[in-house]
Amino acid sequence: MSQTLDAPVGTFIDRRHPENAGVVPAVERRQFANSHEGLSPEAQELALAIDSYKLRHRRRFITYEEMLAVIRSLGYHK
Repeated sequence: MSQTLDAPVGTFIDRRHPENAGVVPAVERRQFANSHEGLSPEAQELALAIDSYKLRHRRRFITYEEMLAVIRSLGYHK
């Protein structure tokens, strides 16, 4: 059985520790995961740019400042 099922109730298992890391999930959890199909081409471009940014910087969520940087990198300005 997995380590979490064998652990007594109330025991904390630090999954970040190398010996508790286990198997890497097959699907990466991201803010825009699998939601690109119904978007306009412009929104798809933004979603893909944000996903790319998050992968490069190892971030699950981004701040408004980071989102603004991604939008500006696509050429948008006020």
